[in-house]
Amino acid sequence: MFGFSIQKLLFTVAVIAAVWYGFKWVGRMKKVREREARERLRRQAGNGGGGGTGESGESGAGGSVSGVAEEMVECPACGAFVAATGAKSCGKEECPFLG
Repeated sequence: MFGFSIQKLLFTVAVIAAVWYGFKWVGRMKKVREREARERLRRQAGNGGGGGTGESGESGAGGSVSGVAEEMVECPACGAFVAATGAKSCGKEECPFLG
């Protein structure tokens, strides 16, 4: 009943191979999608922010995507994270930001 047979061994090897190659395929697809996304951002940055539309003609959430990260700092008064440049006061006395 629990003995080894050539059919059981071949089936087990086939299942392991299918899972192995399935994971490899998923990994390759993920890398391709990431590369395409990087190239799309690079093209938009090269076109001055993309003009608000991507290849598909759809507008981004803010109108244009720059692809540039902005430095954030924590407000010691309220604990909220705000942009390091151009930050405005949260209204508390201890807030170090002007405006």
